[in-house]
Amino acid sequence: MDLSLVFHQGDAILIAVFLLLLAMSVSSWWLILMRSVRYITIRRANRALDQAFWATPDWVRASEMVHNAEAPIARIAQAGLDALAHYRQHATRTLGQACGIDDYLTRVIRQTLSRENAKLENGMTWLATVGAVAPFVGLFGTVWGIYNALIGIAHEGQASIGAVSGPIGEALVATAAGLAVAIPAVVAYNALLRANRVLSADMDGFAHDLHAQLLTQTGETDGVR
Repeated sequence: MDLSLVFHQGDAILIAVFLLLLAMSVSSWWLILMRSVRYITIRRANRALDQAFWATPDWVRASEMVHNAEAPIARIAQAGLDALAHYRQHATRTLGQACGIDDYLTRVIRQTLSRENAKLENGMTWLATVGAVAPFVGLFGTVWGIYNALIGIAHEGQASIGAVSGPIGEALVATAAGLAVAIPAVVAYNALLRANRVLSADMDGFAHDLHAQLLTQTGETDGVR
């Protein structure tokens, strides 16, 4: 099947359908590649920082380590350390009287964890949209192509196999193109969703450990910036 015939013989709507499917395919594959690379990078960075963080001898060095780190758990750790320092400075004021250190640390760490989880979801909505919409875009192109073929046959007054097979065959390619765009997007969406859940579980575990350590070893936080 020569797809170039679609652009040479098809009308503006059919060409627009194929261009839209092409744009959806390119954008979804770009997202798939970028998100896959980002997942690998984040997973490695989190693992390396997690091991190094808990190997530090005190909270001051731990704070210095996470200050310029790019891993998501670094921002969670920094938020917890900053929250503890802030609470200690305002313990005798309204903030300290409003809630205990446990509640305050929990709130700050949870908010930071939620922001990091939200960042992991970037691009996922578009993959889900492509997976859901692309088959219908392709089906629309097929219906429109068949409609034009039937109109052409009615004008010419002949309905031979040769006259019907070419235009209808080209139109049916739109359905196949829609599926070719949608299937990788759906598979990638499910795979990346699973990957995000793994990362989220790892960060959640780190956040719980951090919270517990900040509560039980607050004495070592003096001097944390």
